[in-house]
Amino acid sequence: MTNRRKFVELLTLLPFSVPFLEMKAYTQAANPAVAQSSGRALDPADGSPVGGQLPDQKWKVHDRSRPQARQVVPGLPFAEERPPSDAIVLFDGKDLSRWMTRGRDGKLSEPDWKVENGCMELVPKAGSLVTKEAFGDCQLHLDWMTPTGMDASRHGQNRGNSGVILMGKYEIQVLSSYDNPTYADGAAGAIYGLYPPMVNPCRPEGEWNSYDVVFKAPRFEGDQLRKAASITLLFNGVMVHDHVELLGSTVVLPLAKYQPHAPELPLMLQGHDGPVRYKNIWIRRLMGYDA
Repeated sequence: MTNRRKFVELLTLLPFSVPFLEMKAYTQAANPAVAQSSGRALDPADGSPVGGQLPDQKWKVHDRSRPQARQVVPGLPFAEERPPSDAIVLFDGKDLSRWMTRGRDGKLSEPDWKVENGCMELVPKAGSLVTKEAFGDCQLHLDWMTPTGMDASRHGQNRGNSGVILMGKYEIQVLSSYDNPTYADGAAGAIYGLYPPMVNPCRPEGEWNSYDVVFKAPRFEGDQLRKAASITLLFNGVMVHDHVELLGSTVVLPLAKYQPHAPELPLMLQGHDGPVRYKNIWIRRLMGYDA
């Protein structure tokens, strides 16, 4: 069976398999001062400030009173498979030849992330990685991990923070979220500032997590949005977003909005507040039927 068929079948079958996973619940606290499952209260000061009112939701961006996603235990780790034959391998464990670093000033330079033991690691003040090649509609796979041995005083948004930013504008959060509560739309697997993951299947620090993403880029005609972007995300094999339409670029505060841009732009791995490790990164352009 091909990798593509496996992925499609997983998308089809997974919602029926979730009930068979071993589950445990996070405290669904309406009050941010109530202690979460980690035993630590959610600190309202952690991370970004509360933003604008989300349309068609009762929550604001980064609302500290929004419930934590229900925690589930994902299935056994998948065997690391080879990418599909039409995939572009962005990182094969050897070098960063397909990437550049983008500093906070927007300037590009050679990447400074560390490559060791088949993975690359975000190091402090090393900037964000961006691909040399641009992408629009795509299927993306990557594995990420928060290493052990972090300073225990670092918590919330200060613990293993990075992000997968499609087109450099639409972020899926990367964070140590196994026992590290933060505002719900800033947890691992969240579409940052818009939607928490439906459940939290994050593995403990020191264990690898996987993201399988299907992304459809927005469509513009001149300055007008004609079709919103959408994201489907399987997080450790568990569907946490099902073709969710985005309100706009998640890097725009206090509320996401669209700004017209090219049909293809580079993928970004955010250089934020690691350490975070990545490996096995590949991407496929989605060309549509009869292409």
